[in-house]
Amino acid sequence: MSRPTGRVLTLLELLQSGGTRTVAELADRLGVEGRTVRRYVDHLIDLDVPVESVRGRYGGYRLAPGHRLPPLMLGEDEALAVLLGLLAGPRAGLAPAERTAGETAAAKIRRVLPRHLAGRLDTLLDALSFTDRPGTSTARPGGAAPPDTGALLTLADAVRHRRPVSLRYTDRGGRPSERTLHPYGIVAHAGRWYVTGADAGIGEDRTLRLDRVTDARTLPGSFDAPAGPDPAERLLAALAAADYRHEVKLRIHGTPEGIRRHLPESVATLEETGPEPGIVTETDTDRWLRVELRAERLDWLPPVLAAMDRPFVIERPEELRTLVAALADRLAAHARRA
Repeated sequence: MSRPTGRVLTLLELLQSGGTRTVAELADRLGVEGRTVRRYVDHLIDLDVPVESVRGRYGGYRLAPGHRLPPLMLGEDEALAVLLGLLAGPRAGLAPAERTAGETAAAKIRRVLPRHLAGRLDTLLDALSFTDRPGTSTARPGGAAPPDTGALLTLADAVRHRRPVSLRYTDRGGRPSERTLHPYGIVAHAGRWYVTGADAGIGEDRTLRLDRVTDARTLPGSFDAPAGPDPAERLLAALAAADYRHEVKLRIHGTPEGIRRHLPESVATLEETGPEPGIVTETDTDRWLRVELRAERLDWLPPVLAAMDRPFVIERPEELRTLVAALADRLAAHARRA
């Protein structure tokens, strides 16, 4: 949680304890200047919290008599889903006003959660990082099941306190196993959740999908986190080196910026090529770029290529050519309907 949001919540907590608080007292408790206190009070008023200004020598701020925020009955799964959805708004390309609304809504919910649950969710937010830059569009290679809430919160606590965990994990082939992991961090990438860390059984770094973790238990002891790349960078490096079912090679005519809006660095690599024989292009600023990526599934790629609306050539695999042609036939059939 950002510092300003945390301080606004602290201000509300101070006012909830009753009585009138002077600006000097509130500034001292929050570690800010008086004018910042007034700005935080304005934030509370914008959230429909009835803060009253008391004039005079011993004046300051207080809540309207009899006002208490109502309890919010959310389970751990519900609170986790709502808060993460609100706080991830800046990465979904929301407008500034929508991002502000999400942050204020998150502050309201966070304020009335039970203390133990709020603490666990704060721990998760501290341990969580994203590979997607705010405002970018990332290709989604199919939906994924959400992670188990209990396992997710347990791993976040282990990341913060550098504690080993025992995991029950099912690999891509459906084979279950028990693993001891030293978790470095939790990463959200392309609609999925991952945990990066060292597998104590083999002494190597591993990246595990959280929707395949069915149980997580904290173990005694501690470990030292290694220096080097952060968890998000470790995840991208692991995904780039992983084996996937399909190796895709394309040539697309456009600009690197335009292609990256649909196929960001975390998904594909770009390399400039020469002119494409027999294809007339519209502008001199666009150029042919070789695009390479690896994917477990191909069904998400034809809509992405269609959305680019740029000339492209499929080098491989043949299956992708078939899927793109089938999408084109469906679109043409829809367009011909009266």
